[in-house]
Amino acid sequence: MIVLAGAAVVAVSWDEAATSSATASFTVFDRTFQLSQLEFFFAGVVTGAVFLLGLALLLAGFRRAAARRRRLRDSRLAARDRVAQLEEEKRELERKLERTPAAPPADRDVHSAADRDRDGVADRDEPTMPHPRPEVPRQSDRSADQLVAGRHERTSHRR
Repeated sequence: MIVLAGAAVVAVSWDEAATSSATASFTVFDRTFQLSQLEFFFAGVVTGAVFLLGLALLLAGFRRAAARRRRLRDSRLAARDRVAQLEEEKRELERKLERTPAAPPADRDVHSAADRDRDGVADRDEPTMPHPRPEVPRQSDRSADQLVAGRHERTSHRR
């Protein structure tokens, strides 16, 4: 919008004959406009308003970008502070761990850790039985038919 307003001002300032007479004619995109001095004045006011609107939009964009950068910088600083705080807590816990003597391991029931089914007998000591095998019917040699891809075929192919 700023460039458009600037181009309009330059176009008018180059045409001295248009500003000196009572009516001015301008050609824009192959269209000719006849403007009186009053219409010419209002065209200048509109051009100035377009310029100011473009300037306001440009400055608003700059403010938004600056606010976004400020929020990003603040969040990065907060994250950096949080990491530093966590690292300090970690160092403090490591120092406490170094000063604290190692406690003897608690007596645990060895069988309870190995008794996953909780039946009172350690899993290693439980007797295991062989798993029952399902009975699969055997194919008799008398039958020459075999199931192949969903249908029966004879093993000896006859034509």
